[in-house]
Amino acid sequence: MGTGFEVLRTAPDGGRRGRLTLPHGAVETPVFMPVGTAATVKAVPQETLETLGESGAGAQIILANTYHLYLRPGHELIRKLGGVHRFMSWDRPMLTDSGGFQVFSLSKLRKVTPDGVDFRSHLDGSRHFFSPEHSMAVQIALGADVMMAFDECVETPATWARTKESLALTHAWAKRSADYWREHREEVPWCGERGGETQRLFGIVQGGMYVDLRKDSAEQLVEMDLPGYAIGGLAVGEPREVTREMIARTLEWLPKDKPRYVMGVGYPDEIEEYARMGVDMMDCVLPTRAGRHGLVFARGDGKSADGQSTIVRLNIKKLEFAEDHGPIDAACGCSVCKRYSRAYLRHLFSSGEPLAATLLSVHNLSFYLDTMERVRQDLAG
Repeated sequence: MGTGFEVLRTAPDGGRRGRLTLPHGAVETPVFMPVGTAATVKAVPQETLETLGESGAGAQIILANTYHLYLRPGHELIRKLGGVHRFMSWDRPMLTDSGGFQVFSLSKLRKVTPDGVDFRSHLDGSRHFFSPEHSMAVQIALGADVMMAFDECVETPATWARTKESLALTHAWAKRSADYWREHREEVPWCGERGGETQRLFGIVQGGMYVDLRKDSAEQLVEMDLPGYAIGGLAVGEPREVTREMIARTLEWLPKDKPRYVMGVGYPDEIEEYARMGVDMMDCVLPTRAGRHGLVFARGDGKSADGQSTIVRLNIKKLEFAEDHGPIDAACGCSVCKRYSRAYLRHLFSSGEPLAATLLSVHNLSFYLDTMERVRQDLAG
């Protein structure tokens, strides 16, 4: 199977219906990718991931976290066991992040230099160093279909000067990431089994909340001619309208014939909005994190100003659901809504039963995947 991206149709407002072909399968876009931080989507078994949603088609592609898998159980162990797909019994496409955002979040435990980032583990305080080359080596050992260039994230808010300075590192590190990837990409654990096919490397556009810096970042990364491009450093505390503006403007400068990925977003109405703007790929921990805290999503009765379905957020812990025989969402065809009542789910959560986290996460993930399926059908014309 070849690796490539094909735009099947573009809507007047910019939304794209496409197909991304990867060694472990084809991904229909726009797509939402569940996050499997430590080679697991929290509380949800792999066989359930494969059957999520009203259609039962499941998640097409998921994420794994480079930083966390590097620390535990270790990338060399995973390489020895055949790569992360075999390690976690997942034979569909997978993407790994670079570890840059996780290192960024360790503000009191890291030191950034032009060579890379020196940091201490949040697990045991042990000292480690991530360079672009090391991030690539770890991701190659993990063996995901798509890997991300090592970048630096800036805090929000950050001054223009601070953001500009950070971009110099991001672009230098992207070049070093690309050079290492091109030299070593045939070392992927499953490469021979898949006919010599290799991972794809995506660059990450940074630039904070400054349009001119976003443009500069996009143009420099596009010159590197990478297989795909992500928009990073968003949904970190800025107003939603600013997030939307940064995405819209950055899309103008990214190639139309390559996949475009917005990292770490968002609520269901946000991912629908961004997909209709022309974003091909998105991920977020929110569906499972919200589920573990009793927050679930359902379709509202009305429509927003731009014609999108309204989204209702329900706190299943509320007393009002104690005698509610209805499902979370009467319009949802997921396995949870077909079988369980709000009253029972509230009981599980209130009782501290682990099953509550699984069922609420399954519903939320299904809701996200069904949202993207609906958008794909609309964009198919």
